[in-house]
Amino acid sequence: MAARLVVRVQAGDFDAAAETAELVAGLADVGAVVTFTGVCRADDGRLDALELEHYPGMAEAEIARIAGEAAMRWPVTALATIHRVGKIAAGDNIVLVVAASSHRQAAFDAAGFVMDFLKSRAPFWKKEHLRDGAAGVWVDARESDEDALSKWSTQR
Repeated sequence: MAARLVVRVQAGDFDAAAETAELVAGLADVGAVVTFTGVCRADDGRLDALELEHYPGMAEAEIARIAGEAAMRWPVTALATIHRVGKIAAGDNIVLVVAASSHRQAAFDAAGFVMDFLKSRAPFWKKEHLRDGAAGVWVDARESDEDALSKWSTQR
């Protein structure tokens, strides 16, 4: 049976517990559920918000491709990726990845794989809005994000 895959890009917030419950509802043989919720950090009080932009349709297609690859690499039962766009205040949710599997390692690996691709390759653009009112800057992927992504090319 193919994994249940959910991909959404949305402006509004999400409820991680409700999304997880809905994803695994009625699925047999789920022994592990791994969730990751990314939150907009204040960066030591420097950051007021992040503004995320995307190309509608293209972002969803790329996330679906990444999720599909994860489902082929690991025996997941279900995998959800929800990513927010628009202006997101410090402390608010940005992204949710939920992976369900019969065993924990597959769920951990699939969630990590999806998250590492989201951080470095998904077609989103981030602009910082600074607390002091100074003009924000567009943010590129960090070298550490690229390093995290590179580990998946040597696994499996």
